[in-house]
Amino acid sequence: MALTQQRKLEIMGEYQTHETDTGSADLQVAMLTDRISKLSAHLKINQKDFASRRGLMLMISRRKRLLSYIQKQSVDRYKALIARLGIRG
Repeated sequence: MALTQQRKLEIMGEYQTHETDTGSADLQVAMLTDRISKLSAHLKINQKDFASRRGLMLMISRRKRLLSYIQKQSVDRYKALIARLGIRG
């Protein structure tokens, strides 16, 4: 369920904080969110794929830690990011 190079570039274009940004917390959260949504769709079809379910849980916890970091740095940036990504309704 890895992201293709083209999809990574699309996400980078949307969520980069500056032109040479390749790994800011905002960008990492956006990429993880895309991977999480694809893996969730996979698990709806393949319910007994426990190895992928474990990977999904690891990705969710990593995203949660990154979001916590962003929230500590700037609450406004955190709120804007979760609104753009459509998470935590």
